[in-house]
Amino acid sequence: MKALTKTDFNFPGQQGVYHGKVRDVYNICGKQLVMVATDRISAFDVILPEGIPYKGQILNQIAVKFLDATKDICPNWKVASPDPMVTVGVLCKGFPIEMIVRAYLCGSAWRAYKGGVREICGVKLPEGMRENQKFPEPIITPTTKAEIGEHDADISKAEILARGLATPEEYALLEKYTLALFKRGTEIAAARGLILVDTKYEFGKHEGQIYLMDEIHTPDSSRYFYSEGYEERFAKGEPQKQLSKEFVREWLMENGFQGKAGQQIPAMTEAIVTSISDRYIELYEHIVGETFVKADTSNVAARIEKNVTDFLKH
Repeated sequence: MKALTKTDFNFPGQQGVYHGKVRDVYNICGKQLVMVATDRISAFDVILPEGIPYKGQILNQIAVKFLDATKDICPNWKVASPDPMVTVGVLCKGFPIEMIVRAYLCGSAWRAYKGGVREICGVKLPEGMRENQKFPEPIITPTTKAEIGEHDADISKAEILARGLATPEEYALLEKYTLALFKRGTEIAAARGLILVDTKYEFGKHEGQIYLMDEIHTPDSSRYFYSEGYEERFAKGEPQKQLSKEFVREWLMENGFQGKAGQQIPAMTEAIVTSISDRYIELYEHIVGETFVKADTSNVAARIEKNVTDFLKH
């Protein structure tokens, strides 16, 4: 099993490349983007030293399925997926914010709540809530889109408008799309025996229209609980059985790493890497409801280069 952790392609019409935490994005003629989902894995805003075989394929294929399943709700950037790890789409000018929507109190929101916080991103939270409790209605808690190496920061709707990061009309549409996409994701998840707990969406503009960009409803951008046993576990105050990247964060925390200065990333043995890969395959099969078909990884870079080049030439 070979993992793709670095790319250095030179596609026809290429004008530049942006290497993100997980994705490498190639600008083609200033009009299209070729987004390669690598096998890199990040947690606590840190890229871990080992790649996870098939992770890029899994994330890309989940995102492709959900982009196709939600294009009636709002326009999205996808044009085609010429390789299992690649999506090609239209170039959008992104809003410098991420729209995070939460249906349950958990993760960083729970950690803040437990510490006494009762308002997140301008949204007031009810008293007396418990971990993993469902909110009366899903809440939107946006963050700023951080530069590489910086942490995303919570921001309120009022601050977004005051700073001119979106106009009132644009923000109203971002909220509308966010809630509608989340509702669709929730329905699809429910049909698979899952609860979509929280997720994030990124939007941009293309020819004056707002488009959904990037990934959608993947285990890197979303948290899922298993529906079965949710109520019993919640009643007993037990941790929920979840499908997300949280298990990677938990493994890191158990080994003394939370992305803070001076902390060492624990050694990622082959067994750990394989177990993470297996968990991602499990995630895929649950979320998509289909058996995962492993692509040929004997020479991933050459495969991607050929598939994308053939697509761009036509």
